[in-house]
Amino acid sequence: MSDPLRPRASLRTAVVWEVLQEALDRRTKSADPASGGVLDVLDTGGGTGKFAVPVARLGHRVTVVDPSPNALFALERRAAEAGVADRVRGVQGDVHGLFDVVERAQYDAVLCHGVLEYVDDPAEGVRNAVAALRPAGTLSLLAAGLGGAVLARALAGHFTEAQHALTDPAGRWGKGDPVPRRFTAEQLSELVTATGLEVGAVHGVRVFADLVPGVLVDTEPGAADALLRLEAAAAELPAFHAIATQLHVLAERG
Repeated sequence: MSDPLRPRASLRTAVVWEVLQEALDRRTKSADPASGGVLDVLDTGGGTGKFAVPVARLGHRVTVVDPSPNALFALERRAAEAGVADRVRGVQGDVHGLFDVVERAQYDAVLCHGVLEYVDDPAEGVRNAVAALRPAGTLSLLAAGLGGAVLARALAGHFTEAQHALTDPAGRWGKGDPVPRRFTAEQLSELVTATGLEVGAVHGVRVFADLVPGVLVDTEPGAADALLRLEAAAAELPAFHAIATQLHVLAERG
């Protein structure tokens, strides 16, 4: 997401952005008045800043932890172009070694987006993300969904791969699968509740966007906006969590 307001980018990110923005607004209203309404946000695996920069535009301070120097360089450039370089800090590291580069219990919100698919121990990753939260903190967790991958392989005619993903412990469709691990909504929720956080909401992300031909969205008048509305309407319905490309869990302390 180079910008949450760009329609083409929003097809893949609008649901998460809307939920996250509302959560940050709620956290701002309940924050210590001495903070001036400015939150400290940690974005683990935040890469080039597709969420960090828009969050900084809201006026918050954002620390991005990512293992890629190239991604952090792109983050610095993007933050500067957006005029928020003073509110965005990039640090090289990962969620397993999180407290080698940031302090515990210092953040009002932690974003853990597109991380759990690639780490050796997802449970440890979630525990570290939660340990970075202040007592009244918010966790935003986004990970690859199993059902979306199964549906996509089946619609592409790869029926054996679709069936393999259904039975594979990691949700992979084969050796050529670029995603190391996928989750169900129940699995993600269990990882969160095991840390003591309460799951506030679960959303299906990219339920339809990855299945609709891009040429249709780009050329049919009003198609992009209509698809955005459809994604938003389906996101909260549990029936569609099972076919979403990604799953988003929002959780809070107490």
